[in-house]
Amino acid sequence: MKQENIKILVSKPDLDGHDRGAKVVALALRDAGMQVTYSGLHRSLDQIVKLAIQGSVEIIGLSIMTGAHLHISRRMLKMLEEKEVDDRICVVVGGVIPKDDIPKLKAMGIAGVFPGGTHFQKIVETIQAIAEELRSEEEITRKAA
Repeated sequence: MKQENIKILVSKPDLDGHDRGAKVVALALRDAGMQVTYSGLHRSLDQIVKLAIQGSVEIIGLSIMTGAHLHISRRMLKMLEEKEVDDRICVVVGGVIPKDDIPKLKAMGIAGVFPGGTHFQKIVETIQAIAEELRSEEEITRKAA
């Protein structure tokens, strides 16, 4: 898969004001050849969803340092479902994520979880795999139609 075709929106939801990690990850993804948009600080989930749809992104990356990752992730997934784009936009979450919450996030539908300290190569490879799987599912749906 060509990495440069992967479109990702890196976002800082709600009141979270610590964006150094998000910016560094966004640069690493860009350096890996992906098309990265950074939403800036203090974006509402509604703003993030609108930006994702307008930008035709495949993946929304939420950078959450506040400890509200479960609540925010649940709300984000619900909004994508309500907008009927949950089948073409996946969500990944990074930041301060306790180990015990990783299975909870994955069970609710988060495609990838990156706790602080995750190596950039692991993030890149995981996002590539998510985009490849998403594209395969879209291709199967197109052929079936």
